[in-house]
Amino acid sequence: MSKAIPMKSTQSGMAEMDAPQVGSKSVGVPFLMPSTSIHKIEADGVRVFYRAAGDPAAPVVLLLHGFPASSFMFRELIPRLATDYRVIAPDLPGFGFTEVLSERKYGYSFDALAKTIVAFTEALNISRYAIYVFDYGAPTGFRLAMAHPERITAIISQNGNAYEEGLSSSWNPIQKYWKEPTAQNRAALLEFLTPEATKWQYTHGVSDPESVLPESYTLDAALLQRPGNKDIQLDLFLDYASNVKLYPKFQEYFRKSKPPLLAIWGKNDPFFLPPGAEAYRKDLPKAKIQFLDTGHFALETHVVEIATAIKDFLAYSL
Repeated sequence: MSKAIPMKSTQSGMAEMDAPQVGSKSVGVPFLMPSTSIHKIEADGVRVFYRAAGDPAAPVVLLLHGFPASSFMFRELIPRLATDYRVIAPDLPGFGFTEVLSERKYGYSFDALAKTIVAFTEALNISRYAIYVFDYGAPTGFRLAMAHPERITAIISQNGNAYEEGLSSSWNPIQKYWKEPTAQNRAALLEFLTPEATKWQYTHGVSDPESVLPESYTLDAALLQRPGNKDIQLDLFLDYASNVKLYPKFQEYFRKSKPPLLAIWGKNDPFFLPPGAEAYRKDLPKAKIQFLDTGHFALETHVVEIATAIKDFLAYSL
């Protein structure tokens, strides 16, 4: 089952757009950008929603989003990468437009998210791929990598943490819930799920907060308000402790498999600190580290810089 977004497209699947009018020679000259289509596919008993673009025969880049976002966060990155790669961006269960029916009795944990994404890649017959991991996408993607290291061609970590030194004090209320999983501590975390908190995640650390397009945090906030979704998010807050326990295993995977890695980081992230990016070099001395003067959702302000860095990195890594 699939549904394509209506776009003005050429037969090659490229959206035709007007070129910038810089000088008389470029006036009226179109350039081609790959169009993005949307689909749903059954995997692990879940109807996974995903966005896709690029030549099906090209090397695959799998984009894994974080909290509280969805594949919508990659809307500007996908066409920029799809000129050279097959780009696939699923919505994790509990996020975006992926559907988990109640009779599935899905247990929301990071092990479960990873299991579903493995099944998703297998349903699409993808056997080799680079992964772009952000926030929750990191522990999800690193579980994929540990389970199937032969499938991972490269890793791009955009504020995707795997080291305790990367955790900021913003995690203190969640860590308190890990240590004491009481109803009171669980209820205290509802503050993270308000529209105001979602907007703050997008705008904190951005030099011009008004430059962040409102549809980004507005969509996320709306989806968080769906019946039952807050409990899903609170369950995942509690289970995030399992990711920290797995950090040594993630690091062992890095040392053993030596995947090419680019850590490109919004240096003003209130959750994942720059030392978390620098720490990758402890286990991957050849890791490329780059910082951007922005916050957690770096794609909202620096998509051009990130796309350029990824294409340069993959060009010599794959």
